[in-house]
Amino acid sequence: MLEPLFQYINEHQNQFIQRLGEWVAVQSESGDPDKWGEIEKMLNMTAERIREMGGHVELADVGTQQLASGETVPLPPVLLAEFAKNPKKATLCIYGHVDVQPAKKEDGWNTDPYNLTEISGNLYGRGATDNKGPVLAWLHAVEAYQATKQEIPVNLKFIIEGTEEMGSYGLLELTRKKNDSFFADVDYIVISDNVWATKNPALTYGTRGSSYFFVEVDGPKQDLHSGVWGGSIHEPMSDLIALLGSLVDHTGKILIPGVTDDVAALTDDEKNIYENINFDLEEMKSVAGVKHFLQDTKEEVLMARWRYPSLSIHGIQGAFSEPGIKTVIPRRVIGKFSIRQVPNMNPPDVERKVEEHLKLVFNRLRSPNQLKVSATVGAKPWVANLEDPQYVAGKKAIKSVFGVDPEMIREGSTIPIAQDFKEVTGKSVMMLPIGGHDDGEHSQNEKISRFNFIEGTKLFVAYLHELSKVE
Repeated sequence: MLEPLFQYINEHQNQFIQRLGEWVAVQSESGDPDKWGEIEKMLNMTAERIREMGGHVELADVGTQQLASGETVPLPPVLLAEFAKNPKKATLCIYGHVDVQPAKKEDGWNTDPYNLTEISGNLYGRGATDNKGPVLAWLHAVEAYQATKQEIPVNLKFIIEGTEEMGSYGLLELTRKKNDSFFADVDYIVISDNVWATKNPALTYGTRGSSYFFVEVDGPKQDLHSGVWGGSIHEPMSDLIALLGSLVDHTGKILIPGVTDDVAALTDDEKNIYENINFDLEEMKSVAGVKHFLQDTKEEVLMARWRYPSLSIHGIQGAFSEPGIKTVIPRRVIGKFSIRQVPNMNPPDVERKVEEHLKLVFNRLRSPNQLKVSATVGAKPWVANLEDPQYVAGKKAIKSVFGVDPEMIREGSTIPIAQDFKEVTGKSVMMLPIGGHDDGEHSQNEKISRFNFIEGTKLFVAYLHELSKVE
């Protein structure tokens, strides 16, 4: 039954890759409001493709966003689509996004990030793996069923957004609004917006949450000359460095009192899952470009990345960062950091403890400067039930396409919509990745391999088949 579908995918893989190139060429960077027109172009391309296959599409309004300039502009819409429904079949809703992270060749890319380039079996381009490639692979799976005159085994709906990389603005509210209509007959929700942990195919059953923090220190009324004023004033940068240095130690331990108190305890069953993952420490060191990890064993590294919280410092706004020399004392600096959160941490509680800690440390500095702490994102972690029918179907689909059992993995990054879908709709949620462990999502030279793109399309075809058979 699946063989004709697989054959069709093999025979049309170059056409599929050409279409991916057309999608990658659209610079749909959601972090730049000036490029939101490109996001709408990308959503319209997606809508056109779905309509060509007989689907019904709605581009749902999700409101407006006030920019830093004070201007209020409309957010890119969210695409809601569905195909003909058979009331006797289960209904699967597929989530994806078609916005991307910023990319410029001068940032260190070996190729033009918006010109899909195949080198040694890898397809390089921004969005190739995150998330245009997987979204397109789902549409190609539908195409394969239609082209081979096979009935799609389950009812299909799609929800495709264009602001995932900046926090999925408006999507949670839309989900609530559509819970009694679009989502009412949905049985399962699947997300393909992450990658495998190793060279082996995987099913993802958990993600970390995240809160992003800004810590601002405001001092003199203007930037000052360090030769004139250095040594006689409390410098905002020195205050900020002291604050940032109080957050995490050299072992990665978070130093903020109480932040990790609610972390769920490790069970024996969960520990066994990590032992069965074929994670090569030396290979991962090479992928990351580091000499060693903070932990010594495979299991410890994986748990540090997936099931324990982490704090990362990302940058300092207002500091001199250009090439050359500038002996200035900045009047105002803003430190930026985030905390990846895990069950049973609660973002508002974490944010409160962070603010209390920073204020306490700042008071000890006895500085006359002004401190301001703020937080954004506040996304909760998500963990699924491995006995869920979706995971049963996913395991069988991976076995039929790749000939191996999947690794059961968690994801260290944050995909807020997973927990949002679970809480708002009450539906089963699963993550079914097709990206490779070395795809470099968000990084220079992002790619998806031809193998993963094409075999991943087969996986989606097989998954639809297996999902239709679960009880």
